[in-house]
Amino acid sequence: MNYILYAVPFFFVLIALELLLDRWRGLSTYRFSDAINSLSAGVLSTTVGLLTKAVGLLTYTLAWQQLALFELSSNSLWVWLLAFVFYDFCYYWNHRLGHERNVLWAAHSVHHQSEDYNLSTALRQTSTGFIFGWIFYLPMAIAGVPPLVFLTVAALNLLYQFWVHTRHIPKLGWFEWVFITPSNHRVHHAQNTVYMDRNYGGVFILWDRLFGTFQEELDEEPVIFGVTTPLASWDPLWANAQFYVALWRDAVRADSGWDKLRIWFMRTGWRPADVAAKYPQSKPDLSQFVKFDVPLSLAQKLYAGVQFSLYVAGGTLLLGVGGELNLAQTLLGVTWMAVGLYIIGIWLENRPSAKRLEVLRLLLNLPLAWLALQVGLLPGLPLILALLLAYSLLSLGALFWTPRGQGAVVA
Repeated sequence: MNYILYAVPFFFVLIALELLLDRWRGLSTYRFSDAINSLSAGVLSTTVGLLTKAVGLLTYTLAWQQLALFELSSNSLWVWLLAFVFYDFCYYWNHRLGHERNVLWAAHSVHHQSEDYNLSTALRQTSTGFIFGWIFYLPMAIAGVPPLVFLTVAALNLLYQFWVHTRHIPKLGWFEWVFITPSNHRVHHAQNTVYMDRNYGGVFILWDRLFGTFQEELDEEPVIFGVTTPLASWDPLWANAQFYVALWRDAVRADSGWDKLRIWFMRTGWRPADVAAKYPQSKPDLSQFVKFDVPLSLAQKLYAGVQFSLYVAGGTLLLGVGGELNLAQTLLGVTWMAVGLYIIGIWLENRPSAKRLEVLRLLLNLPLAWLALQVGLLPGLPLILALLLAYSLLSLGALFWTPRGQGAVVA
């Protein structure tokens, strides 16, 4: 069962409730473009996962078939309970090293780039974590945890983590000693020096207390969310590429061949001495911290919101039918999603090229829809082409009616 697919409506209902709670309490934990950017990263991650999830599943299943030390039954309750705890232990080390090693942080940093903290942040996920993430769960396969049990507890672990991404829930007393909570997870998303690289558990905070990575949220130290190398963009593709590009540039600049190789696996932030001397990087002064933002008119926001809703629907559809698609069909769907989300990000940044790219995106809808019909990605109904034509024409009209804002700034 695809638990994430069934949870999608509940995610959006809870986000709506959090927005109402913001209004009731007079708080502002959401900004439009930041929330769309987080959701775009999440939609991109789930659709790219249709191509990449086989990496983890196949390696896990192969290890379970060939290396399992015990035969554990999926019909036993204690196996499920053991697997749930075991998964979180493996997740702790995956998550911890995701902060402590350059190449792993390149993938995981996507989840931390938001400078706000709300339920949309929970859905902000990497599209490249599959490259190394599977390694950390092989101990479960070797212990004999069946793939069905593994996949289920993995989904439950991820679902648990959704509710802790909120500023509205205070400390929860004794619960803080055992479980990940909104308070101790707010610490995890902070860029304050006292909070950085702490509280890695997915469900249980016990691992952090045991291995010395726990930090309580302090009343005298308000959390400042985000990363010390700001993304400063609403482009979900660049969000996934940013730190890889930074590592690549430093590797190319390094004189030593050994430095070119080891930079990828050194502690996060390590740079070759010659590169650091020639291209110094300064850390931001948090006392002067301002969030990245781009002024947009209400019409621009409405337009972006309507266009983005199409990709939420498209991503949900792809997630629902993903198991029935062949490779070519899946590639077509993922490419359509990636291009569209990229152009919406450009629109939110109000770049000069935004309208031209948006016209291109809308004009491509019809040939892409025709191609999707030919390969069987969509039901072969003329109604779909008619609806897409009407949608594209209406969007083109709205596009030229929508005034531009003031351009990209940090504010």
